[in-house]
Amino acid sequence: MEENKYDYNDNYDDYSDESGQEAVNKSIRGYRIVIILLTVILAGISALYFNINRQQQRDYQLLQIDRDSIQSNLSDLINEYDSLKFSNDTIAAKLVEANQMMEQLKRERRWNYAKIKEYEKEVGTLRSVMRNYLKQIDSLNNLNKKLVAENVSYRKEISTAKLRADVAEEKASELENRVRQGAVLRARDINMVCLNARDKEVTRVKTATTLRVDFAISSNELAAPGNREVYMVIKSPDGYLLTSESMPTFEFQGMKMGYTASREVDYQNEDVDVSIYYRGGGFTTGQYNIEIYTDNNLIGSGSVSLR
Repeated sequence: MEENKYDYNDNYDDYSDESGQEAVNKSIRGYRIVIILLTVILAGISALYFNINRQQQRDYQLLQIDRDSIQSNLSDLINEYDSLKFSNDTIAAKLVEANQMMEQLKRERRWNYAKIKEYEKEVGTLRSVMRNYLKQIDSLNNLNKKLVAENVSYRKEISTAKLRADVAEEKASELENRVRQGAVLRARDINMVCLNARDKEVTRVKTATTLRVDFAISSNELAAPGNREVYMVIKSPDGYLLTSESMPTFEFQGMKMGYTASREVDYQNEDVDVSIYYRGGGFTTGQYNIEIYTDNNLIGSGSVSLR
């Protein structure tokens, strides 16, 4: 009985050893499977993380590119607004808005697709307003060029008309001067005669009490007919004006001028002989200078030597 007992135990031990070994082997295989599964899962997670990270990097790079593009467009837009140089409240407000957006872009830390699209929309709105103003400015510039061209044309016409008017006025003035000069009366054949107390001609001036100046006023169709006051000026050999005690004067070219004697003459555009007398005394021998004035003009002069 004991011998059989020992044989059973030995057999049981052998069976137990085999079962334990098989269990161990199964556990090892299970661990291996778990390790393999974990390795596969970890590799998948790593690949997924890498792909997600790479996609995020790509998205960030695209967002960065879009951000740089928006900043560049906004900077150009600000320069365009600033270059308008117009005193316009709307343009000034849009320029302030663009500058504020640029500052906001510089401070922005978190970016996403929606934010990018929002900024793109705002920049697009500003650019649309800019284009509208540029069209208006271009239209105004074209209108201004047209007005300038018309103004230049009108100025040329006015200048030409003014030049013609100036030429016509100059010719008219020249003609008027010629007519005025042509209308001046002329005294000719000026002579002086000595008379005594009985109004008889004498040959010696020392015996004379009166000097008579004879001359003729020539006919002139351009001169206006009518009565004229004719003034005679006689200067003695020593250069003194012969005049009366009252020392009368007349107007000549804006100045008062003394004269010797005068006479009213009826002129009718024909030759008229005139004689003017000066009564005095104490005449001396020598050369006497004579001047005849009328209508504010010196119409004749001459000199006579008396013995």
